[in-house]
Amino acid sequence: MNILITGGAGYIGFALAEKLAENASVDKIILYDNLSRHNENVFFGKLIHHEKFHLIRADILDGRKLNAALKNIDIVYHLAAKVITPFANQDPHFFEQINHWGTSELVDAVEKNNIKKLFYLSSASVYDRIIEEATEDTIPNPNTYYGISKLRGEEHVHRLLNIPSKYIIRCGNVYGYSKSMRFDAVINNFMLQANFENKISIHGTGAQTRAFIHIENAAEALANMLKTEMLSGTFNLVTKNLAVNDIAEVVLTLYPTCERIFINQHLNLGSIHVSVNSKLWDHISILENSLLEELTAFKEKFAFARNI
Repeated sequence: MNILITGGAGYIGFALAEKLAENASVDKIILYDNLSRHNENVFFGKLIHHEKFHLIRADILDGRKLNAALKNIDIVYHLAAKVITPFANQDPHFFEQINHWGTSELVDAVEKNNIKKLFYLSSASVYDRIIEEATEDTIPNPNTYYGISKLRGEEHVHRLLNIPSKYIIRCGNVYGYSKSMRFDAVINNFMLQANFENKISIHGTGAQTRAFIHIENAAEALANMLKTEMLSGTFNLVTKNLAVNDIAEVVLTLYPTCERIFINQHLNLGSIHVSVNSKLWDHISILENSLLEELTAFKEKFAFARNI
């Protein structure tokens, strides 16, 4: 079985690739990535089943290279995207180009190459700020450029008619250690600040809620979807809903002398609350740990702590 992962050298993509490499039925894993995040560090260090990995450095908007890369590929995981925190609303051109039209290019290439399965990693941001708990049956209504672009990507996936299996996965905020780190999301940023600056910065009141999933759980779930027979559909991928203040309390447990700083504390920022009772769990299972356990393991990954 040959697999291609767009964004394969990225934060989630490389963690997923490592999980897929453990599957004996997987022969080749192509990491299709333009390395725009300068994450070349993933190519260093020991890699189990390294013979399965291949890199194609190319852009998601390059239709010719996409078509060539998909020759003899059975499964595609489409993770390439411009990603930011859920409610940031900037750079609409890049979201449109990469998340919307990049997905359109990928879908065209998938259709031409008779791919058997397509997994599209969307985002819980398509639900935007809502009062009630979102489920897979909730009608998306994004109001940010990022959320809109991810929903438009979903629409391109829906127009595929000749692909036997296609899956849309609306993922929560991903956090935790990976070889290809991101520090622009709240939990990872808190850990970085706490470890080296002895402070964490909270925007707004901190009461805002977000939907989350640990990087290991996200990668494991995506890899496990390959092992089970599932009907095509849309699934939420979330294991926790946490207020920013609750996350801060856990971080302060690990860093007791850390200072908590509020920025624009008068702002009551919107929340996204997504049901953890996803239809996905009817087909697969993952082992989940507490946030304290996860962040304790995260802390141990730092090479050194701040000077006190």
